[in-house]
Amino acid sequence: MPSRQDHSTPAGGLHLVARNRRASHDYEILDTAVAGLALAGTEVKSLRNGDANLTDGYARIENGEVFLHGVRIEPYAGGNRANHDPGRSRKLLLHRAEIRRLAVRTEEKGLTMVPLRLFFQRGWAKVEIGVVRGKREYDRRREIARRDARLAVDRALAARGGR
Repeated sequence: MPSRQDHSTPAGGLHLVARNRRASHDYEILDTAVAGLALAGTEVKSLRNGDANLTDGYARIENGEVFLHGVRIEPYAGGNRANHDPGRSRKLLLHRAEIRRLAVRTEEKGLTMVPLRLFFQRGWAKVEIGVVRGKREYDRRREIARRDARLAVDRALAARGGR
């Protein structure tokens, strides 16, 4: 397991920085897109150290451009007074056709865009955003019941020597 300071990428070419684990719990993910991030220099260094939080993040289309709001990238520890603002909005780099596709999807009532993963791919910072719909309470309960039933079946098979 690479340490936090290890900047090498695994064999797959992806170096995961942060994951929004609550997204799959709170939202039904309908569509995804991968976008580049416009970052300041110290933000890149902080990301390489794994200092990012996607939990409260969301993306919004403003004047034909996509911006990421609410994502927190901590200030770089070795930085100086020119360090970046940790909660600032960041521009997402997408092709115009991709922005149009996301705009059409998010115009539907109840749909929004949230960041799912933040990672480095071949040295470039990327964010995977998802077009999502909020889950209702009964949807969450149904999902938990399904997961519990699957676990019970797996345990029963393991006890019998089936797995």
